[in-house]
Amino acid sequence: MNRLNLFPHGRTRQRLRVLGIMSGTSLDSVDYALCRAEPASIALEEYWQVRFPKALQLRLHAAAQGTASSWELAQVHHDLGRFYARHACRGLAGIRPAVVGLHGQTVFHNPERQAPATLQVGEPAYLAEVLRVPVVSNFRAGDMAAGGEGAPLATAFHCAVFARRGWHVCVNNLGGIGNVTSIDWSRGRKPQVLAFDTGPANVLIDLAMRHFTGGRMSMDRNGAWAARGRPSEEFLNRWLRHGFFRRPPPKSTGREVFGEPFFRRVLAEMRPTGLSRFDLLATLTEFTAQSLALNYRLHLPSAPDRVVLTGGGAANPVLVRAIRTRLQMLRPAMEVMTSEASGWPLQSIEPAAFAWLAYLRTTGRSGNLPGTTGARRPVLLGQITEP
Repeated sequence: MNRLNLFPHGRTRQRLRVLGIMSGTSLDSVDYALCRAEPASIALEEYWQVRFPKALQLRLHAAAQGTASSWELAQVHHDLGRFYARHACRGLAGIRPAVVGLHGQTVFHNPERQAPATLQVGEPAYLAEVLRVPVVSNFRAGDMAAGGEGAPLATAFHCAVFARRGWHVCVNNLGGIGNVTSIDWSRGRKPQVLAFDTGPANVLIDLAMRHFTGGRMSMDRNGAWAARGRPSEEFLNRWLRHGFFRRPPPKSTGREVFGEPFFRRVLAEMRPTGLSRFDLLATLTEFTAQSLALNYRLHLPSAPDRVVLTGGGAANPVLVRAIRTRLQMLRPAMEVMTSEASGWPLQSIEPAAFAWLAYLRTTGRSGNLPGTTGARRPVLLGQITEP
């Protein structure tokens, strides 16, 4: 359990405009968040999203699946950097931020303790060149070098925006992979913070949609397919025995565990059962909800008062309803809401988090919370590319 001081003393107040850029495990789009940041707070000014062109998306999938050659990986690293820069310029429309925080596209993440490794592609030099401002990138490596898992890193941002004195609030991102930040400020002068990945959110649902539609659909929009099916209790009981869910934090995961290899096993299990494609989508959706609730029950100190859902999965009403049902079994009075109720668009949270981390790096403040990533100490996160 880590204690976070949200209001550090003795620092010069410095207000900066920061652009955060994030493309997540779902490999579908890039999110941009232009923010105003100061030592104790951050506010959103503008948000925009750009979908990946099909050809670029397929190349990123190949890189994430390990089927791209070294030549192809190097080429997509630079092409993606140019893509980030082009659409940053169009979205900013002449506004120049003081600094950019670029997460990049994760194509590999293995937090295994003996030999951890992570790789985010998207060359930052192109952003630095066209915007003529410093770009902070490669955030995860510093935490890994200090013995951490390099994730989750949005924790400090969640605390700055969603912490509420007297409440236990959880912020749960539903991207490709789900992650939760538990901010328990129900007692004491400072919040107690715990954060970790909960397992799959949208990644398996998206893989199923691409498989069953031959790539024509990349998501179950509004949960329409899942709503037509019935979850398989047999499959759910089997999948929920996965060791990751019971592993205590700090922990993180990715497509290597809950991506293509897992989905191939799901298809093999499905074929002899006669389960329909709609039943499988319903089962995968319920799997996300139940695995999330299982993590809460096993690893949080208590059931929260409020859960704030963010990310693309929070736009899926079938998934949100399943999560609400499972979480309110833990505490019937629990509030389950989305970040939009607080003025933050669902997809703005993660790019804004990396805007915040870039701000912390620029002002000389550590960005990781060792108690949540497993690092030995707080460290400065991110490497700076100067224009």
